[in-house]
Amino acid sequence: MRATLRWAHSDLRTHRGEALFLVLATAGIVASLLLATALFGYATNPWQRVFTQSRGAHVWIHTGPSAQVRQLAGLDGVESVSGPYPTASATLASRGVRAPVELRGTDERAAVDRPLVTAGHWLRSATPDGVVVESRLARALLAEPGDTLTLPGTARRLTVLGIADSAEPRYRPGERPGLVWALPSAVGDPAGQAIGLRLTNPDDTDYAVQRAVTVLGAGAVSEVSTWQQARAEAQGDNRLLGQVLGLFGLGALIAAGLAVHGAIGTRIRGHLRDISILKAVGFTPGQVVRVFLLQHIAYALLGAVAAAALTQALGSRIPGRLGDALGVWQGLPGHTAALIVIPVGAVLFIAATTGLAAWRAGRVPPVPVQRPATTPTGRLTDVARLFLGPRSSAPADVRLRGLTRRILGRRPWAPSTERRPDTAHPTPAPRPPVLPAGQLGGLARRALGLGLPPALVLGCHRAFSRRGRSLGTVARLALPLLLIVVAMSAWTTIDRFHSSPERIGLPTALTVHADTGLTDRETRSLLEGDPQVAAAYPGVEVAALVPGQTATIALRGLGTRQAPYPYTLAEGRLAHGRDEAVAGQGLLDALDVRVGDWVRMTVGDQPQILHIVGRSIEPENAGRVISTSLDTLRENDPGLGATLYQLRLRAGADPHEVAGRLTAAGDGHLDVHAVTNPADGLSPLRGVVVGLIAVLALIGLIELLTAIGGTVREGERDLLALKAIGLSPRQITAITVTATGCTALAAVLVGTALGTPVARWLIDAQGRSSGIGSGLAQSPSPAILVLFGAAAVLGAAALAALPAARAARRRLADTLSAVA
Repeated sequence: MRATLRWAHSDLRTHRGEALFLVLATAGIVASLLLATALFGYATNPWQRVFTQSRGAHVWIHTGPSAQVRQLAGLDGVESVSGPYPTASATLASRGVRAPVELRGTDERAAVDRPLVTAGHWLRSATPDGVVVESRLARALLAEPGDTLTLPGTARRLTVLGIADSAEPRYRPGERPGLVWALPSAVGDPAGQAIGLRLTNPDDTDYAVQRAVTVLGAGAVSEVSTWQQARAEAQGDNRLLGQVLGLFGLGALIAAGLAVHGAIGTRIRGHLRDISILKAVGFTPGQVVRVFLLQHIAYALLGAVAAAALTQALGSRIPGRLGDALGVWQGLPGHTAALIVIPVGAVLFIAATTGLAAWRAGRVPPVPVQRPATTPTGRLTDVARLFLGPRSSAPADVRLRGLTRRILGRRPWAPSTERRPDTAHPTPAPRPPVLPAGQLGGLARRALGLGLPPALVLGCHRAFSRRGRSLGTVARLALPLLLIVVAMSAWTTIDRFHSSPERIGLPTALTVHADTGLTDRETRSLLEGDPQVAAAYPGVEVAALVPGQTATIALRGLGTRQAPYPYTLAEGRLAHGRDEAVAGQGLLDALDVRVGDWVRMTVGDQPQILHIVGRSIEPENAGRVISTSLDTLRENDPGLGATLYQLRLRAGADPHEVAGRLTAAGDGHLDVHAVTNPADGLSPLRGVVVGLIAVLALIGLIELLTAIGGTVREGERDLLALKAIGLSPRQITAITVTATGCTALAAVLVGTALGTPVARWLIDAQGRSSGIGSGLAQSPSPAILVLFGAAAVLGAAALAALPAARAARRRLADTLSAVA
């Protein structure tokens, strides 16, 4: 045991930098996986906690005021109901901020889907104008308990009594109204009612919705929302961040395992004599394997423990969403188990790859086997033939052997013109070439014949002479480079979300809702009168029941045939004719249709049949949107008028400044919101991408240092021969640098060629799963990829220069001992 520890300590002193990089890389990988787990828990748990504690309803159905919704309590599969509650639409304002809301009349919290009050208190009959506001809506209105909310256009005032969390779909500016609970007397004249159904089997949600709509009649149902939709909306961008971190964490773990495997394999090849000596003095094969295994397990364990301790210590102190996620995750029941399982799993994976490589060390024989063509004389003869060709003349061979004997000190050198058999140093049997030893191929011979520098030719030859080993090195180095290209593509895609929102389905910057105080002509005149408004597209958005009546989707009519709405298409064409529409990926998946199909939906009592001629990129409503022109919807309902306006601004216009001017010009009749950009929620991903690139760069650096060490050790056996044929130390250094640069260049080409399509596939797959649809991916520009590749190759060459120069200036005695 003492000898084992002394060997491990000596090896650590020799490879301090590699050990440090392994520890740091393992720490980064484990930290990425822990953050991914925290984000997944943060994405799911807050909503799940609210749903469980409030005994949330699995289905919410909104109907007209005359629908007989109480009979839904008797349906099979319905465990209990919440409501029905009278509802009315309104607009609330606070501190200059306005938001559309749904006033829901209730006097007490029911047993099913009872809101969880987080601040203030619940409704009281002593305060008839008191309300409880949903938490996200309260943040948008900057409202706290005790504040007063106004209803623009009226003299009514509402007092905020409390703020509550609900498991229902939350407020989204310009997309979904907020939820406000009030006493029935405060609702006034209700325009509808809502009822929540809690099911005995949540998996039967679609069937329960279908039966409920059948009982009530499609014309009575205005909107249906399910617990799956609410959960997906609540998870939002946190789930995406978790997926990105988890994917890159697993990829980095595999890359690190391969890098460790390659490092141990290269070290074993460079220490065959030392391993043989260890076995000769009594080390068993198992002890030799344990030396390498325990040493690298210790590195991995140190990095994993450091990452777990740092993650646990920082917790919520990390700024931004990651800190919030860690703070929530640390309070979850499975936090301790994940904090142990993830580091242990990473260490075990690295131990498995380490054991596979260390097993080769156990097979090294205790007595070194003489390698063919390893004698200095034979190697010098082989190197000479590299330049003289396979059919070199007898005088050249005789001169070279004499030069070799003089260098080795065997006997004084004397030129001779006779060719005599050399019994002391017989010519070795033919074998595969090892770096410069052996004959060059035809291409390399022609390159030398053209006068190319010998260092360049020999460097390329050394890099790819052993195909199996060279391909393994290129593959291990290409994997982290591939993941870096994927990370760069994710960064570029996020930048395009910000710089070119029209290319990801957001051609407009503002959404305007006008009340009944303004006519359509007056509203459009007011909006188009602003100098920074390029176009105003009138429209309407209603909830429609899908075929089968299992859910509702968003049916939008935007623009007219004379001024069509500029949809961003990923497939098909724009809707020009009658009954033509474009749909989002989420709707195509929900209805199991594709471009070219006809779909039938129900809006109130009226059916609407549309022909899907294109797939648009839809970042709203999880892509469950079908869009046509306002003229098409008016053909089915002539009395339909515009209820919203989408504004496209001129280049350089500030949406917030324009929104402020329009709100002031509307004199309280306009509700203006900035269109939500999905990239706003992806801002933390930038820091994540930078951290992942740093971890992957560490792993690539480990593999690069391993490749450089292997190349230098392989070159030591050829050093004497290269000096004998007249190469200077600078030329010998250039051989190693060229070999390293060629390996790095091959890895860069493979990583870039594979990373670009893989990045597109991953980003588009995420877009399809979120309902936005494919077509979002944006690859880095060719200039950036070229700079990235050049930096990798030049950096590899620079790292190889110092060890190669030291090896090229070694003393002859050291060189002879290395090749003996």
